[in-house]
Amino acid sequence: MMIPVRCFTCGRPIASDYLKFVERVKKGEDPGKVLDDLGITRYCCRRMILSHVELIDDIIPFEVVPEIEE
Repeated sequence: MMIPVRCFTCGRPIASDYLKFVERVKKGEDPGKVLDDLGITRYCCRRMILSHVELIDDIIPFEVVPEIEE
C-alpha cells in the first residue's frame, strides 16, 4: 500500500524520505549510498524503505459494487 509514516520499530519518520529515495534509485544510484546520504542509518528504517512494495496502483482499479436486493 502506501509507505508508513514512521518506522515500526524505532518510530523515526521515514515517509518524507521515500520519494527522494525512489527518484535517486531510478536514476541509477546505489540504494545503500542513497540511504546513507538521506541519513537513514538504522537497519530497521532501512528495512522499511527497502522492503516496501507500492501496491496502491494495482488496487485502485478494483471497485466494490454493492449487491442489489430484489
